[in-house]
Amino acid sequence: MVLSGLSWRSLRPWTVVGVVVVCLVAGVLALTHDSRPAHAESAGPRHTTVEVSPSRCGRGWNAPTPGVQVFDLHNPTDGAAEVFLEDPTSQAVYGEVEDIGPGTTRELTVRLGKGAFAFKCVPDDADAVTGPTVRISKGRSGPAAAPVTEHDLIPPALAYQKWIGSGLSDVVRLTTALRDAIDRGDLAAARTAWLPAHLQYERMGAAYDAFGDADGAINGTDAGLSDGVHDKDFTGFHRIEYGLWHGESAGGLRGPAAGLLKAVTALRDDWAQTRMDPAQLGLRAHEILENTVQFELTGRTDYGSGSNLATARANLDGTVEVMSRLHPLLATRYAGLSGLENELDRAGKTLDGFEHDGTWTPLDRIGHRQRENVDAVLDDLVERLAAVATLCDPRRTV
Repeated sequence: MVLSGLSWRSLRPWTVVGVVVVCLVAGVLALTHDSRPAHAESAGPRHTTVEVSPSRCGRGWNAPTPGVQVFDLHNPTDGAAEVFLEDPTSQAVYGEVEDIGPGTTRELTVRLGKGAFAFKCVPDDADAVTGPTVRISKGRSGPAAAPVTEHDLIPPALAYQKWIGSGLSDVVRLTTALRDAIDRGDLAAARTAWLPAHLQYERMGAAYDAFGDADGAINGTDAGLSDGVHDKDFTGFHRIEYGLWHGESAGGLRGPAAGLLKAVTALRDDWAQTRMDPAQLGLRAHEILENTVQFELTGRTDYGSGSNLATARANLDGTVEVMSRLHPLLATRYAGLSGLENELDRAGKTLDGFEHDGTWTPLDRIGHRQRENVDAVLDDLVERLAAVATLCDPRRTV
């Protein structure tokens, strides 16, 4: 279960492609897909055509049965619509289909058992309409979760934004120490100062989109630059990293160091006027570690320091921070939350095993079995965090 999109390191913000699908057997809210799953074809669940329109929302479901079933949601109107299958009393959602276009039909596969159910149709430009309640007398339903609204996400987003402000002050302080070491020509001290400054910035992964163009200047790579690492537009932490670990003189690094300090100081000073989008917080929790797998565990962002595993640990810290803000919302919605939090702790201990007295083992020097273990732990977390992105995707309920 991978949430499709482009990386903040290449094209920001991420573009979410398609619909996130979360497997029922994983104990997470089931959403939709556009083709019948293989298990459904072999089991042959019945198909029921249900109309999606303001005047006939949910019409067509006249013979409810328990078990896995497929609803063919048909939109006869001239506008797009979103549809939930929910408990009409609690509004807990069993399944969802987004962007059903005019004149199209989309499938929703769910497992239903004893309980009451109703379709809620949410047209793009009209009020939500709830269809007739349908009751099933036996069986066991798949998981459901109460919808999260943008209003629900405002308090955790504000708390996280305040934490970012404090973290940016630390970035400025640590980057000042890096700049000062370069200014006095002490490149050994500069190499020592570079890592804590960079890691502090990397811990704030969920805010990258809110940082805007500043992120490229602070933490960009040479990807897409015509002259690569020698391009004038290659700036920030990685530009300094390349110079420090490739024999560049202090004189050559003074300009990039001054530019980096100016950029992080401006970001800190402007942060009080910045407003993060609360709706993006759950998505960012997933994106941080997906980027870690894509860039840090492949070594694509190593410009000489060999600190990819340290950066992965900082990214994990950032994910834990976001999850701590989302915990109250997820506690009653995500049955796998305790398992996810245990896996976050296990991943931290795994990565900590590569740090000894402040020195991190370079990615290319760890054993094959160790590498497989790191990959497996992080990949599992990315999988689990896709559910967080799904559950925290704000939904219109009116």
